[in-house]
Amino acid sequence: MRPFGLVHFSILALTAIIAVWLSILCRNNRISTRAVRYTLAISLIVQEIIRYLYFGFRFPNDLPIHLCTLITWMVVIACFTLHPLAVEFVYFTGIVGAGMAMITPDLPKDVILNWPSYPGIRYFMEHACILIAVGVLVFGGIAPLRPGAVWRTNLQVFVYAVFLGIFNWWYGTNYMFLCRKPKNPSLLDYMGPWPYYLLAGEVVCLFLFWLIWLPVKPARKAIPHAAIRADAAVASAAPEAIPPAQ
Repeated sequence: MRPFGLVHFSILALTAIIAVWLSILCRNNRISTRAVRYTLAISLIVQEIIRYLYFGFRFPNDLPIHLCTLITWMVVIACFTLHPLAVEFVYFTGIVGAGMAMITPDLPKDVILNWPSYPGIRYFMEHACILIAVGVLVFGGIAPLRPGAVWRTNLQVFVYAVFLGIFNWWYGTNYMFLCRKPKNPSLLDYMGPWPYYLLAGEVVCLFLFWLIWLPVKPARKAIPHAAIRADAAVASAAPEAIPPAQ
């Protein structure tokens, strides 16, 4: 599979089509939203279990603490519980993180050359399920976001990055690409050397969070002008208070 080739674009297009289609069905109550949520959650759980059985764990470099792994399990929690914090987290990090992973896949060269293989298929299936779940939950009208969601999610990501940064420093790993850029081309290549790309990445991340916040931002409840005029008329018609006699 060649990055940005026919197969790659087909996967991106199919993911977008399924996400939009399921979101429309859920928003119009044409399908059981609970069934969709539970199916996506169980699918991600099964994928993660198979991945752990296939790859195993190797300390400290191959542990399930990548940001996308956290996003995956947060999607499971969000689909099962609809907890607002989980939904907010997966909306922003899912679209930005999993979306970037789909567009610029960080896959070993042998996986790309030997397509199709389990590691490559699993990679795209997991990230596609994340994006589809985000579309269903938020754009499907199941779990609307709350005011302040951008700042809460950014704080959560920052706290997790601090944890991974300490882990990377202690064990010499590179989770979340905090110590060096990925080998494959990515957006980080345009953000300067370490550590400047971390600061630039935070700015870009916050900008992208705000950008995808705009279409789902809760509208402020405006007071109708007629109600304002009625209140003003009542206030003007009310007799002035007479001070009590001394």
